[in-house]
Amino acid sequence: MADTMRAIEITEPGGPDVLKPTERPMPEPGAGEIVIRVAFAGVNRPDALQRAGLYAPPPSASDLPGLEAAGWVHSVGAGVSGWSVGDTVCGLLPGGGYAEYVATPAAHCLPVPEGLDLKQAACLPETFFTVYSNVFTRGGLRAGERFLVHGGSSGIGTTAIQLAREAGARVFATAGSDEKCAACTALGAERAINYRDEDFVDIMRAEGGADLILDMVGGPYIPRNIKSLADDGRLVQIAFLQGPKVADMNFVQMMTRRLTLTGSTLRPQSDLAKARIADGLRRDVWPLIAAGKVGPVMDQTFALDDAAAAHARMEGSTHIGKIVLDVAGDSA
Repeated sequence: MADTMRAIEITEPGGPDVLKPTERPMPEPGAGEIVIRVAFAGVNRPDALQRAGLYAPPPSASDLPGLEAAGWVHSVGAGVSGWSVGDTVCGLLPGGGYAEYVATPAAHCLPVPEGLDLKQAACLPETFFTVYSNVFTRGGLRAGERFLVHGGSSGIGTTAIQLAREAGARVFATAGSDEKCAACTALGAERAINYRDEDFVDIMRAEGGADLILDMVGGPYIPRNIKSLADDGRLVQIAFLQGPKVADMNFVQMMTRRLTLTGSTLRPQSDLAKARIADGLRRDVWPLIAAGKVGPVMDQTFALDDAAAAHARMEGSTHIGKIVLDVAGDSA
């Protein structure tokens, strides 16, 4: 068996063109880990941030991009139970998904849900771990509450709309075109707001304010989000695509209106924290997927060697749902 594998590396910080095919040594599973033979790998915004030099991987992680994948268990490390060579699997990765093989903690892996293929399963971990932990664990969304998600047509947004709908929330979403807004309403959003034509602040205030907002935009959206919240509302920040700073922000209303401002990023969290999220997904969400009530919204698939084109599509913001790399080709 070959001791090297095909992979995509970041040759230097920069645009999509810095992603280049390379050969790397095959990974070996450490204690508590499995090695996945990758069929498909999901493409996510943190991959682009890492490529641009703005999101360094943890010290122990692979320098290759890629935070989620699906495929087959290739090998099993010491102390691992519940997984056998040949099992189909999807997993949250510390990095390294843009490759034919990747090692990851076994506790961060889940079975491919019934009814989904490996391409669809590759789109689940990063997005579903993020949405589940931030909307429900951190954000505490409850039935009947008004929930606003920005970027409703993104992988995060399409997932959040579906899970919030299944939880019995009233779902609102922002998106940048009529086509994207239509996709949001088709998934269960009560109201999709085209932010190019409408002010989400006015709309949410007319509805009584949002009980929970999930935001990845940041920058000028931060004060507008706070205006959009109902009293006792919660804002959960998961990214800052327009920057983390706001000038002349008045935080007194946090006290007078009893607001909660919080947020998280997934990758730096402990292995135990990620394992707990995986347990929650297995219990609460995987049955919804198997029942056909929730699932990934697919955009476009690219060959592994075309990772640069996949990043260009993602950063062009014309996609609806998830972008995927076909790593195994015909063998998938």
